[in-house]
Amino acid sequence: MSLLEILLLSFFILMALSIIYSTLAVGISPMPSSGKARQAMLKLCKDTGKGEIVDFGSGWGHFVIAAAKTFPDRKITGYELSWIPYLTAYALKFIFNLNNLTLKRADFLTAELSSTSVLVCYLYPGAMKAIADKLATEQHHLHYIISNNFACPTLMPTKTLQLDDFYRSPVYLYRL
Repeated sequence: MSLLEILLLSFFILMALSIIYSTLAVGISPMPSSGKARQAMLKLCKDTGKGEIVDFGSGWGHFVIAAAKTFPDRKITGYELSWIPYLTAYALKFIFNLNNLTLKRADFLTAELSSTSVLVCYLYPGAMKAIADKLATEQHHLHYIISNNFACPTLMPTKTLQLDDFYRSPVYLYRL
């Protein structure tokens, strides 16, 4: 093996180990929303005013990059704990020169939501319950939640888009 091959192999092994570690620590792997889901979430964001959009679990940056491009006058913030997806999104932020996008490598349950208008997420049922608990106990100015695939257990959606995909995936809009 050449030095380049050894370096590439080492890089991919470290990347895989990092993703496995964060998956075990957080309880879910970084899984991007499908293109159809991303478009549905962006469509729902259009009618939510001009406030900040925050993505809990922004992963590889698929949604936050698209949102920052679609809404250049709005502040977009993404939270992600897994290093490799976070660094990938961070690199894309600079490649596309998205000054309205802020990425934070932090646990979203510690996020300050006082200036957040729209919360977007593609998580799992346990995380949706944790978000509902957070919203019930903290001061916030949140007006909307948009969730891909997983319902918020304590809220009734004001709108549900059924995607034309294999699973007929729902995208929920909640108005608080």
